Amino acid sequence: MKAPTLDLICRLEVELDPIREMGPGRAGQRRIIPIVGGTVTGELLSGKILNLGADWQTIFKDGLAELDTRYAFETHDGALIEITNYGFRHGPQEVMQAMARGEDVSAEDYYMRTHARLETGDARYAWVNQTLFVGKGHREKSRVILDLYALN
Repeated sequence: MKAPTLDLICRLEVELDPIREMGPGRAGQRRIIPIVGGTVTGELLSGKILNLGADWQTIFKDGLAELDTRYAFETHDGALIEITNYGFRHGPQEVMQAMARGEDVSAEDYYMRTHARLETGDARYAWVNQTLFVGKGHREKSRVILDLYALN
């Protein structure tokens, strides 16, 4: 068998509201980061991210951030597509501290990877219901940039 390949499907530029700290939970520090908008750009998927989602994070004692997001976007031609995205972010302590202060940190200096499930009832985009997606992300002060790839 040949190894799977990755095809870039789109770039998500996800706009965020400030972090809402929940406090310690059973597994670690809990927080909610509201998703309030953004854009989707790509040949196969493009549109606008809707103001109706959040990232429900757990930060573990070793600094690992467990990312658990759910949000939606509207395509340029009116379809609604839900995104459920799960992943990890971690890196050297000094890099993660700089990011926490809102400083610009290179995406190559830390690990931020996800796997995403997309779902829609719109027949024009039914292929997203049958495709596995992985992402490579970059956190900025008030947004996340995520390149989403189809696993083929």
